[in-house]
Amino acid sequence: MRIVIAEDSVLLRAGLERLLTDAGHEVVSAVADASELLRAVTATNPDLAVVDVRMPPTFTDEGVRAAVLIRSQNPATAVLVLSQYVEERYAADLIAENTTGLGYLLKDRVADVEQFLDAVATVGSGGTALDPEVVAQILVRSRRSAALEQLTNREREVLQLMAEGASNRAISERLVVTGGAVEKHISSIFTKFGLQPEDSGNRRVLAVLHYLGGPNGLAAREDQT
Repeated sequence: MRIVIAEDSVLLRAGLERLLTDAGHEVVSAVADASELLRAVTATNPDLAVVDVRMPPTFTDEGVRAAVLIRSQNPATAVLVLSQYVEERYAADLIAENTTGLGYLLKDRVADVEQFLDAVATVGSGGTALDPEVVAQILVRSRRSAALEQLTNREREVLQLMAEGASNRAISERLVVTGGAVEKHISSIFTKFGLQPEDSGNRRVLAVLHYLGGPNGLAAREDQT
């Protein structure tokens, strides 16, 4: 296959290039940032792009955003994403529409040469190679999202105020509803999140943590700023 590599670490980039070349592939370009990657893909039209998630200048999501662009603008080019950690939000976004010719591996897997080359062959031929840890965390994210989607608009408002540290009385005053109504909404939230009565006082904390970790929660919104 004709392959483009995008990896800011000089040593890892050189190692990947040597590994792929020794396996019989042609590395047509090896670059250090997302802008160079997009130019290289346009210029060389490779069969596969091996992309690091975090690259200059901010080392946040440049690589995965470039990968999304490649999949939309150069559908004939397969993409194999490498990441130091599971970036569940980015992974979920990347595979949301189509998993054809897509791989997402943790960099630790590259140490297993045979496994890495198998993933390259699978993705390059139009298959899918997802790290088991990535799959596990995406499933957790999906279940959490499904639970949040069950909430009514009023329940979401109550949960957001709970996350802000408001007491039942404060929630009642903010939303101009009775204390009994607040208790009813909170009880419904606990039920929809599967939080059992035996969790006692921890249920309120667990519900807030559930909200903060959700794709539409405060933590997610802060990640996007």
